[in-house]
Amino acid sequence: MIAPPYAASNRTLRSHREAATPDARQEAAVLQTRLRLRWCRFSQAPKRLLPSDVRPGRPGEGYKPTLDQQGAHEHRSMPLLDGDIPVTSCLSKMERTLLALVVFSALVALADAIDPKHAIKIYSLRVDCKVTSRFAHTVITSKIVNRANESSEATFEVELPKTAFISNFSMSIDGKVYPGIIKEKASAQKQYDTAVSHGQSAGLVKITGRKLEQFQVSVNIAAGSRVTFELTYEELLKRRLGKYELLIRVRPKQLVQHFQVDVHIFEPQGIRFLETNSTFLTNELTEALTKVQNETKAHILFKPMVDQQKISPELGETLLNGDLLVRYDVRRDATAGDIQIVNGYFVHYFAPREMPVFPKNVIFVIDRSGSMAGRKIEQTREALLKILQDLRAEDRFGFITFSSKVAEWRSSLLEATKENVESAAAFVQTLTASGGTDIHRALLAAVGTLQRAEELPERSVSMIILLTDGQPTSGETNVEVIQENIQKAISGKYALFCLGFGFDVSYKFLEKMALSNGGIARRIYENADAALQLQGFYQEVATPILMKIEMQYPDNAIEGLTKTNFKLFFEGSEIVVSGKIRNELDLLPVEIKAQSRTSDLTLKEEANVKEKEQVFQNQSYIFGNFIERLWAYLTIQQLLEKSISAQEDQQKALEAQALELSLHYGFVTPLTSLLVTKPSEQPQAELANKPTEADNEKSSSFPAGASVRKLSSRPFGKIYEDDLDAYKRSSAPLPSRWRALLLPGSNKKLLSPVVRTTGQTRSQPLANEYPQLLLQLPAQNETICLNTDGQAQSSVDLLSDPEQGISVTGNLGDKTNHFVQFRITYVNPSVQIHVSTDAVVVRHNDETTQLPWTESATSAVQGLRLSVEKERSLTMSLPDTVTVKISFIKLPDDFLGLYFLDTNHFSDNVSGVLGQLYSKAQLENKPSVDQRDDERLLSVSGSEHRVTRQYKKDYRLEAASDPVSCWSLHLTS
Repeated sequence: MIAPPYAASNRTLRSHREAATPDARQEAAVLQTRLRLRWCRFSQAPKRLLPSDVRPGRPGEGYKPTLDQQGAHEHRSMPLLDGDIPVTSCLSKMERTLLALVVFSALVALADAIDPKHAIKIYSLRVDCKVTSRFAHTVITSKIVNRANESSEATFEVELPKTAFISNFSMSIDGKVYPGIIKEKASAQKQYDTAVSHGQSAGLVKITGRKLEQFQVSVNIAAGSRVTFELTYEELLKRRLGKYELLIRVRPKQLVQHFQVDVHIFEPQGIRFLETNSTFLTNELTEALTKVQNETKAHILFKPMVDQQKISPELGETLLNGDLLVRYDVRRDATAGDIQIVNGYFVHYFAPREMPVFPKNVIFVIDRSGSMAGRKIEQTREALLKILQDLRAEDRFGFITFSSKVAEWRSSLLEATKENVESAAAFVQTLTASGGTDIHRALLAAVGTLQRAEELPERSVSMIILLTDGQPTSGETNVEVIQENIQKAISGKYALFCLGFGFDVSYKFLEKMALSNGGIARRIYENADAALQLQGFYQEVATPILMKIEMQYPDNAIEGLTKTNFKLFFEGSEIVVSGKIRNELDLLPVEIKAQSRTSDLTLKEEANVKEKEQVFQNQSYIFGNFIERLWAYLTIQQLLEKSISAQEDQQKALEAQALELSLHYGFVTPLTSLLVTKPSEQPQAELANKPTEADNEKSSSFPAGASVRKLSSRPFGKIYEDDLDAYKRSSAPLPSRWRALLLPGSNKKLLSPVVRTTGQTRSQPLANEYPQLLLQLPAQNETICLNTDGQAQSSVDLLSDPEQGISVTGNLGDKTNHFVQFRITYVNPSVQIHVSTDAVVVRHNDETTQLPWTESATSAVQGLRLSVEKERSLTMSLPDTVTVKISFIKLPDDFLGLYFLDTNHFSDNVSGVLGQLYSKAQLENKPSVDQRDDERLLSVSGSEHRVTRQYKKDYRLEAASDPVSCWSLHLTS
């Protein structure tokens, strides 16, 4: 028998204990325990995993681990028992107590030893992106745990494309969800300033480069707690140089156990080519990237293991720091483009190919003021030399340089012959920088050169490309005077493109001047690739193939059209038009008129509405009403762009419409803010605003005499008749509720609205009351006006659908025979919404959020989106579920009006006073012998009810606020 290694030591320890202090005696006891543990480990550590009925140590005593408890993890076959596992069968009671103290102290020391900066661990990071017909919907989910023994700050930091709109953000801390709320920017800022009396928002979103902006939010979480961050954003992918680009920024800043980027693409036109690229892929990481593609669909999955993420096996640092790019294009067979339709909204993509290119007459107006000295002027020279090589033989070109003085390279345009290009290249090489900045005189000189030009091709495109890095400091310096004079001089005949080099320019000034003259503005970032940025911009505008494009749709069938007239179309780009189909249509016709280099074109196409809608049926990875959201996204972008160059009396209407759409669809735009909510014990107010390129520059003041007019100087809520110009110039319908807000301001008048009927126009009938409830009968184009005999303050079971997981109850008011409260309950997610005439209260996971009627706001809880439109309506929508809408009607007595959209989602088991009409109701087509023409029989759940045709006031927002013709029904609740 082998003697225990501690046996010889016992006598020595015993003699020490007799004469030692209490502390020394405890130390000796701990030492002896450790020696005994070593012997236990030596004698009883197994060399393989043991069955659970085998006990290490003496029979009937000691530790009894299962197979799972012995293994390090599910993939490990070596036992953990070959370590410092206390085999208590060798120890006395006192020794076991001492051992517990030792282990506890070791654990405390281990917790203290965790570096605070490594205490916050991202254990899961997932990016899910669905691209359906160019419209991308991206969800980033980050799961974090605090491994420290004290509270720590967890930060969620992601970068998203500048062109994207954030549409949802939420935090879940130990199972409790804290949703973000989207509000009007001024209202959100006011709430923020109230909560933090010292001032301005910390700015959760900031621009970080020419393509990206950063979203960052932090929250304190307790020791051992977990937090899940979820951010959703949406964007329409823009076609440039013949391809769409989806950009996903990958930068976790640490190794992540579960990391995944999942991209699904569906393009009904067919995918012509697809490529993936990255700025950080190594050979090992390439193995983690898979791509599957068929004719119309593609799936890209990037799922690296932890070892693949490491810079090297020895270092715990991550390789994942860069951009993951997905580029593709679609097939194009139809000459007049492709039309796609979902739920009454359409989008029309038009991108002709293989057409002759117009000759260009282009003048480059180059800033050579003192601020351009050094790297800027070098990169400008480099870019211009490359651009000269890209000129076509039929093009004509010229150079104007300016500082305090303006100089023309030649007095007239020259053809792009080899000799002229070489001469121009020699001139470019001599460009140096000094002096002030006279933008005004330089641009007028360029316009004069184009006006004097002789023998230009009859069909050609004339353009001016301005490059400057500063603000006007010489000559005319009042930016409004410059903008006005240039617009008057160009007079719509030429396109002006403005490139702002760096951050000392006034981008707002350049942007308005470009948009007012048929061009665009672009910032050139002072990076090593600035010359490539200049060349890339020129390539986008170098090949015009169409001009004066008009996209025409039937006036009586389409509403809310986005922009339909375009000055120029460049090869490799795409025209996108979207709108809402107003009436029931079998065929949607479109006609395109344009000028090409050789002739005037008229292209026609017809889309079969039902066939087009079938394309998107039963596609599980398509997110809901994507064309409607695409339409809203595009409309908001174009309204904001139009407001930049609009006159002051038009800006109000444009921005008000953009704000309304932003709030309704829950987009964070320059007019709205995301209010981030946090646990009650933490600072409550953090705002995420949408920065614009004009915000992304050094703060500076214009020289004396400059006049920079602020946008939206007129108050919200007041619409002047002059503001209607914006709507007359666009195809968007004037919101009916604005008619009552019109204030005297001009001699413009509005025509009285009429109710449309088949084949004739009649005046409005009188209607002096609202019904309690309104609904559209499924499969029958008939409206029911419903009243119940419910008692005041008693609850009425209006609707319940177990398959949809939704129920609605309501309460009538004391002073009005209308509903003043509704309670909507969802099963998944588990959310209850209590709606009254005072406020909207949302309850989820023991947390309560209040949304007052006095301001517009949008919030989302696990896919359930709630949108409050100030003192008007509440919308509750969930994918593949009916949409619940409640109108807030004021005066003489406040009440609420309930109705539903997307009612095809109701199951056959829907019940309740209102619900039964969606599954068990049938209206006679014709009156019976003993009935008047305005009477019918309505069968509901086996009972027959006599209903009469009446006109009632319509509280539904989608209606034109005209009286509604409905069948009046009274039911017992």
